Amino acid sequence: MNDVVKSGENLFVALGFPPHEAEILQMRADLMNRLALWIQEKGLTQTEAAEKLGVTQARISDLVRGHWKKFSLDMLLMLAARAELKFRIELDWAA
Repeated sequence: MNDVVKSGENLFVALGFPPHEAEILQMRADLMNRLALWIQEKGLTQTEAAEKLGVTQARISDLVRGHWKKFSLDMLLMLAARAELKFRIELDWAA
């Protein structure tokens, strides 16, 4: 695969996932990225982040390494809430 995914495009669509599934996968990836950034911004070790978020250090390792298959959208939203990150889900009709 030599396709280039342009900024703002959904990588998961480019990887061949159906659009409805790609949207959820992209949300999961975005949440994981934001949580990993939160850990970095706070200067937390994985152990400290795990304590603050109420999960194991191994789960934080999976998070920062981008193992998106191991996290549901629900779990990531819960972690974001525990990190006191503000989030909003916006729904709109598909084009």
